[in-house]
Amino acid sequence: MTAVVETEGLTKFYGRRRGLEDLDLEIRPGEVFGYLGPNGAGKTTTIRLLLDVIRPTRGRMSVLGMDPRDPAVRGRIGYLPGELALEGREKASEYLDFLGRARGGVPRERIAALAERLDADLSVPMGKLSKGNKQKVGLIQAFMHEPEFLILDEPTSGLDPLVQQEFLAMVREVRSGGRTVLMSSHVLAEVEHVSDRVGIVRSGRLVAVEDIAALREKAVRRVELHFDAPVPREAFENLPGVRDLKVEGAGVRCTIDGRPDALVKAAARFTVVHLVSAEPDLEEIFLTYYSESEEEGRHARAGVQEPA
Repeated sequence: MTAVVETEGLTKFYGRRRGLEDLDLEIRPGEVFGYLGPNGAGKTTTIRLLLDVIRPTRGRMSVLGMDPRDPAVRGRIGYLPGELALEGREKASEYLDFLGRARGGVPRERIAALAERLDADLSVPMGKLSKGNKQKVGLIQAFMHEPEFLILDEPTSGLDPLVQQEFLAMVREVRSGGRTVLMSSHVLAEVEHVSDRVGIVRSGRLVAVEDIAALREKAVRRVELHFDAPVPREAFENLPGVRDLKVEGAGVRCTIDGRPDALVKAAARFTVVHLVSAEPDLEEIFLTYYSESEEEGRHARAGVQEPA
């Protein structure tokens, strides 16, 4: 099947400032693609390029197999911007009705059902909506016409935890229907639970693209083991991936990078009475990718000699 998004060497400079450089990215049909990075990393620049809001400095891209400049692609996309400006005396329901008609006719029942799921009051004038309620209206307008491709820029900003969970359920439903989602965020936890793959962007460059399963394998786990009798320290020393080892009597604590296989096999030689393992922390993986990128950059700069 044709990729939903395909870019090659996609680059955008704002004067001398780099917004995005040499982005090679493919987003597959029917997947949720998490696009991660801190504010200013290049996430919103990527999205604006894909939507033809801004034009690239160089490189090529296609969206749903089409040039983003083609007006025909617009109606096939649902978009939630990172900064949503909703002002004026018009009620939220009136605004959504207008958008529904502009998009070929969205049943009011569909809008009402989404509003109920997100606990959104559409009778309030948009200028009086709180940040969280504006975000709910933004989500409704992005989802309501059931687009083939959803682009969501920082979608949970301002939402309370219960509404965040309902939003993630809506994303899963989009994926189960065979449609595609690009979800930009600087919060790893919200994309971990719904994404198939994750792209990590830093300072305008794509650092890595990984399957969620592969990311979890690289995750840092904190493990605590308790045995029915004291165990020797040497039984757990120098195991692959094990660090920060502490052995105190019948207790062992350590940190595992990646797979726990070696530790499990070492522990199986004794009688385990209790085991605690913290869930993989993608935040630490995220920071690891960033630190690796910085280290590679330092080595590259060190290898370049200044002209005499």
